[in-house]
Amino acid sequence: MLYLANPSTGAIRDRIADLSVAAIMTPRQGNELPAAGFYAADNGCGPGKHGTGAGFPGNDAYLSWLMKLDAAEGGDRYDPDTWRCLFAVAPDVVSDAAATLASSERFLPLIREYTRFPAALVAQNGQEHLPVPWDDFDVLFLGGSAECTRCRYVRPVTDFAQKRCPSCRRPLVEWKLGAAARDLTAQASARGKWVHMGRVNSLKRLRYAEMIGCDSVDGTYLTFAPDENLPRLLGWLRDLDTQIPLWDAA
Repeated sequence: MLYLANPSTGAIRDRIADLSVAAIMTPRQGNELPAAGFYAADNGCGPGKHGTGAGFPGNDAYLSWLMKLDAAEGGDRYDPDTWRCLFAVAPDVVSDAAATLASSERFLPLIREYTRFPAALVAQNGQEHLPVPWDDFDVLFLGGSAECTRCRYVRPVTDFAQKRCPSCRRPLVEWKLGAAARDLTAQASARGKWVHMGRVNSLKRLRYAEMIGCDSVDGTYLTFAPDENLPRLLGWLRDLDTQIPLWDAA
């Protein structure tokens, strides 16, 4: 299991270089691409401190940024000793699978045509009710927001404090932690595709991601108090390698 983090401190970059963790890069992140270690290119469409989607520069600028990363990479994508990019994420719309598919179907071919990066599709709320264009992407990225499975209510991505459905008062459940995401993960793995889960900031969720078959995760756990949280995160990753799970994902 790989944990992807912002390469914001020297200690984190050292752990990226020794392959303990990997980097996640976005166009407006402000961090330099580490000279060694694996990384993924995200689009910045998700929630951030300046609002949802504020980190996305637009399709043209994003593709240009990816092409610059690709040119700087300069390696052979089939040689793990020279190729470091895990995937590049097509533009998505948080919590809206239909809108994400509409956006991604135009951009996924561009990633493959203009870069050598594996192209990633973000699965959002409702993807289980729509066709999955399996041949158009290489990596499945589990996104989404919390929802009520009974009422089909999806929580606004800006309202993380909301814990219950406003209609039936049932507890909201993260889409990526539900049966639909588990099934999509199984289908992707059966097709030999890499699966990544976003917003993983606890040992419990990290264990769950590994249990259902994810290959990598990312989160903001190291964004705050990175000097204190980096040793904890490395401990979590060691736990995954040494402990036998005692519970079933279902």
